[in-house]
Amino acid sequence: MNFVRTAAIVMGTLFGLFILVGLLLPGQMQVERSVEISTAPEAIFPLVDDLRAFNRWSPWAKDTSNTRYSFEGPEAGVGARMTWSSDDPEVGAGSQEIIRSRQPEQVVFLLDFGPQGSADARFDLEPLDSGPTRVTWSFGYQIGNDLIGRYMGLLMKGLVGDKYEEGLDRLKRLAETGAV
Repeated sequence: MNFVRTAAIVMGTLFGLFILVGLLLPGQMQVERSVEISTAPEAIFPLVDDLRAFNRWSPWAKDTSNTRYSFEGPEAGVGARMTWSSDDPEVGAGSQEIIRSRQPEQVVFLLDFGPQGSADARFDLEPLDSGPTRVTWSFGYQIGNDLIGRYMGLLMKGLVGDKYEEGLDRLKRLAETGAV
């Protein structure tokens, strides 16, 4: 009986710690990565403002050859929308739409992941005094009070950050050389 009581206390304490730590974790996930590209913002902007061009350098487009894409609205700028679907559960289905476009400095997207929720992403293009352009790709996701989501946010931050770095490297090669 003493063993059962001790086990119950240990399990209760661990469960309480799980909840307490989860409540202390951030309720939002923010990821940001940057790269310097040796060309003017005007040359880079069309590559992030056009979703068809986006798929030329996106790290996700190269990994998902069986993914089906469709495009709606204008070719570029506000209202341009891309949807994707795949039988691969890691890819799933969703959409991204440009909701703000300020040439040649910023593009903001609304990402819809269906039941997993929505997020926003943006590109900021900043000309530097030394000549190149700093391109910053950021992602924001509101987790809210979902304790499991808060723990998952810790993992996702690294995964999204790695993909953003890969994508920015591909964007840099495309903008500077015309090839990925």
